[in-house]
Amino acid sequence: MTVQDIRSFNRFYTNVIGALDYGRRLYAPYTLTESRVLYELAHAPRTDAADLRTQLHLDAGYLTRILNKFEEDGLVERGPSDTDPRRRRITLTAPGREAAALLDERARETVGAMLDSVRAEDRPRLAEAMRTVRTILGDGDGDGDGDGDGGDPRPEDVVLREPAPGDLGWIVQRNAALYAAEYGFDADYEGLVARIVADYAEDHDPHLERTWIAELAGRPVGCVMCVRDDAPGAARLRLLLVEPDARGLRVGDRLVGTLVDFAREAGYREVVLWTNDILGAARRIYQRHGFVLVAEKPHHSFGRDLTGQDWRLDLYATPE
Repeated sequence: MTVQDIRSFNRFYTNVIGALDYGRRLYAPYTLTESRVLYELAHAPRTDAADLRTQLHLDAGYLTRILNKFEEDGLVERGPSDTDPRRRRITLTAPGREAAALLDERARETVGAMLDSVRAEDRPRLAEAMRTVRTILGDGDGDGDGDGDGGDPRPEDVVLREPAPGDLGWIVQRNAALYAAEYGFDADYEGLVARIVADYAEDHDPHLERTWIAELAGRPVGCVMCVRDDAPGAARLRLLLVEPDARGLRVGDRLVGTLVDFAREAGYREVVLWTNDILGAARRIYQRHGFVLVAEKPHHSFGRDLTGQDWRLDLYATPE
């Protein structure tokens, strides 16, 4: 590895994402740096300018000019910090949130279009390569997350808990975003997930139905849902998801194992699920927990030609 190797990769990657072309629809009318500031403000609605400067490694004068421009355009408001009156709190206005949402939508469309050119079987390799770069060139604390904990996250660092306010909305958002990015699913999938989550939120029996959130370092990184199936005595596993940066920590195994234990204790005879054959990692988890494939059928859904699969776990079968 040489300096030239890294510079060559940097030139390649900035060209791929269009970072140098500020006239592109992706960022217009903002620069890439301005867009990133809006993104951070949208995901931390009440933050101090000093924290923002540290997080983005920006020169204080440069950030001040950006914030001045945003304030003149009516995108942000500044006021005394809640924790330290010597600091300035930055808050997005309604037009600021709209601008950030538009930029985020454009970014999703651009990344989705880029991933459309990547074969499904190559996407796990791409994701792993990106995680490797982040880990090796991270923030110097060994795990690339900048939290100063000095090491990689461990499986035991993940906590499974019940949903808190906002978590059900997170399930919808992350399912839609990840499946669009990794598999090219369209908005129909988001609609399906939203209906599943809405039905659960509106009416579920906590003795027979439950949702688990996997949390790492204070943020959700995975989820799964257990609901009653139409077939008597059957529970249905739904919406298993693990964030890319938490894969490899056995999050999916723990979520499925916890669901199976709950279903058995709740008195169900079996657990069923429906998935698609392109979800290889999830299918391997199901197989490890004893699920067997009982049927599969081609279909066209979510903008893709897919093969749907029905899996079943007999909760009273004798383990081989």
